[in-house]
Amino acid sequence: MELFNFDNQREFDVILLGRVAIDFNPVDMFCTLAESTTFKKYLGGSPANIAVGLARLGKKTGFIGKVSADRFGEYVLNYFKKEGIDTSHIAKATNGESLGLTFTEILSEQESNILMYRNGIADLALSTEDIDEQYIKNSKVILISGTALAQSPSREAALMAIELARKNDTVVVFDIDYRSYNWKSPEETAVYYSLAARGSDMIMGSKEEFDLMQALIGPNMTDEQTADYWIKNGAKLIIIKHGKKGSSVYASSGQAYHVKPYPIKKLKSFGGGDAYASAFLFGLLEQWPIDKALDYGDASASLLVASHSCSDAMPTCDQISNYINSCKPIYGDMVTIQK
Repeated sequence: MELFNFDNQREFDVILLGRVAIDFNPVDMFCTLAESTTFKKYLGGSPANIAVGLARLGKKTGFIGKVSADRFGEYVLNYFKKEGIDTSHIAKATNGESLGLTFTEILSEQESNILMYRNGIADLALSTEDIDEQYIKNSKVILISGTALAQSPSREAALMAIELARKNDTVVVFDIDYRSYNWKSPEETAVYYSLAARGSDMIMGSKEEFDLMQALIGPNMTDEQTADYWIKNGAKLIIIKHGKKGSSVYASSGQAYHVKPYPIKKLKSFGGGDAYASAFLFGLLEQWPIDKALDYGDASASLLVASHSCSDAMPTCDQISNYINSCKPIYGDMVTIQK
């Protein structure tokens, strides 16, 4: 059973909306930020990473966002263009807003921390005037990052994009992508996340992110209760991530899946979710069975956490397929169908 009917006449496979930033990852790893002295610069921000991942896998990708009118903004635009990502709907901030900066702390293979600077930020200056209905109509999928809902005018722009996508039968993917920066309260977060989720066809996030979104609906819901609630509200696919324990996936068709992470020697504990999302969406767009698409996303995530960067390390189709083929004889199937 196909959950999504993609219009193959549309120019773009996926358009992403939201956060684009600069990551600074330590070169002198396994020490604290206070001790680190040398960092390497990468393009960052969850939706930006996913855009790169999809482009590396051969999908036609576009982006709706706002960047700083300075050299960092120039860096982002040049990086996207080099990857083949359409930048026609990325605007430059006009009131001195800065690009977000993220300093990462890699303490061990299992423990990483993130320090973000997100005051007066460019991506949250995105407004309804920046949303083009025809652009959304021309894409099979639009992915909305939850960080875009943290402040006005970006939240209104994101909600407008969801409404226009629904009007034009563009599949809406909501990546909860919670970052505490810029949010005023858990209640505010729950309200706007729930609004976006009710307009989405696919919702993905960690167990903690779903709990935050559901704080006003019903706390302490199980994965099954969570999936049942959002499927009854119109979603077709729910992905609940549990870190190193894997993820649980529920489809409106009634099937449920459990995904175990591929064993790999990790370098860091962040970024895997972005690789998972890009490769899984690739599989859906290829009309693969859900379990095969999940396996692809799972393998991509493992390759990413074994690498120093997020955007730069997004794997190609050959890299993912070769990794899966090398692991299967040793570890067997990582995805099981539960019902």
